[in-house]
Amino acid sequence: MRFGIIGTGTVGRTLAGKLLSLGHEVTIGSRSRESSAATSWADEAGPRGHGGSFADAAAFGEMIINATAGGVSLKALHAAGADALAGKVLIDVSNPLVFSPEGEVGLDPVSDDSVGERIQREFPQTRVVKALNTMSAPVMVEPGRVPGEHNAFVAGNDAEAKAEVVALLAQFGWPAGSVLDLGDIKGARGMEMLMPFWLRLMGHFGTTDFNYSLRSAG
Repeated sequence: MRFGIIGTGTVGRTLAGKLLSLGHEVTIGSRSRESSAATSWADEAGPRGHGGSFADAAAFGEMIINATAGGVSLKALHAAGADALAGKVLIDVSNPLVFSPEGEVGLDPVSDDSVGERIQREFPQTRVVKALNTMSAPVMVEPGRVPGEHNAFVAGNDAEAKAEVVALLAQFGWPAGSVLDLGDIKGARGMEMLMPFWLRLMGHFGTTDFNYSLRSAG
């Protein structure tokens, strides 16, 4: 399958590397086609890995991953192009973190909106699924880094799109029963609001190799 990844940071590169290892083809996109972040990754990736602009990645991918910072996601996706995104599943991995001058972490938007919802409103023809934003990049693609059973989450308006994302997560090593469906795209609010708490937990554990494990009494 062909994947277009919007964003060349740690998350984008980690996901791209995993997808290549699974036999997929990836174009990773940056602001410009000449970006060293995209071209250097492509040089090391081999024949199934390509670098380019946001628009190149969106045009190439049958499925799209938004791996940009939440505060710039809409700008990056508009640069990618609404026509290129229309009809495709877009996995939104972003978190809208903002930092105060004192170093305190907040979110914008928060509580009554989310980046996932904003993307879905701005790109109504795109099938947005929020996923993988509640953990570190290494755990996203290798859940076995955390012992025992633990959970990933999905939220989106399109049930078929969510099923496609759950199937992809299974390729990453996530058992189907470990992926919890939080309903429509409004579920992205709670998923994004977990991130400040996750950062506190990182400080407590001193590692990013941890995750949420939820159990129901029912």
